Amino acid sequence: MTEPAVNSSPRDRHAARFRRVLDYIDAHLDEDLSLDGLSDIAAFSKFHFHRQFVALFGIGVREYIRLCRLKRASYQLAFRSDQPITDIALASGYEAPEGFARAFRNSTGQSPSEFRREPRWASWSETLQPLSRLRREHMSVRFEIGQVEIIRVEDIRVGVCEHRGDPRLIGDSIRRFIAWRKRSGWSPHVSATYNILYDNPQETPPGEFRLDLCAAVDRDVTPNEFGIVGKTIPGGRCAVLRHVGSDDHLGEALRFLYADWLAQSGEEPRDFPPYVERLRLFPDTPEHEAQIDVFLPLR
Repeated sequence: MTEPAVNSSPRDRHAARFRRVLDYIDAHLDEDLSLDGLSDIAAFSKFHFHRQFVALFGIGVREYIRLCRLKRASYQLAFRSDQPITDIALASGYEAPEGFARAFRNSTGQSPSEFRREPRWASWSETLQPLSRLRREHMSVRFEIGQVEIIRVEDIRVGVCEHRGDPRLIGDSIRRFIAWRKRSGWSPHVSATYNILYDNPQETPPGEFRLDLCAAVDRDVTPNEFGIVGKTIPGGRCAVLRHVGSDDHLGEALRFLYADWLAQSGEEPRDFPPYVERLRLFPDTPEHEAQIDVFLPLR
């Protein structure tokens, strides 16, 4: 998270101390996160820390930690089928899987095993809304013009899972995409991961939303039961901006490229949508350390 400038306002410095706490929580979800320890991270009195947290963020510290652990556990259940539920429960702060199962069902309406088999993404999304809202409002990312590079990329052949429709249901497309990658041998360890961003989910009617989930390939994609098709991300000049952190802030990176960088650069966008390469993936890495390169194709 970007530290405030030396000449920043007292309000900015105050908020930065709490953002350090949020980053620390992201990086230590497996550990005991006591109020005393977190107040030390913020360098605030333990007698006032929780009230300050609630006043700034609108939810309590324990609720924030619970939602962070719930989100990571949900991703592990849905997208990491090789991770035992018992290990996920322990990493979420529970001494036994039974307690984790009760808490997970109370939050999502499904047991962990039910969620792993067939997640109900719409209700899950509603449960996590307070967390997403907090991150968007209080963990914003600042970009500078000098962070943008112009590079030339070659054509990229990709296998594509085309998500069409409600963005809340993209988890189902991700699961299908992961299953194809496992079957075909194109895991993220040997194949770069891209997303083609046709639409802004905040501005597009749910039924019209489009997103391509892509894996780089070096041979033709043959017909398959997962509906994965072959495409090419066209080469050419691109502006590239690295975004570090949650997908909740990906829109900020795109807005910066379009509203700030593009206006000052004198460049014009090419007739192809922006796309991203995912370099470090959540939940395998803490959410605030996830890395994404954002590409804006240029003429």
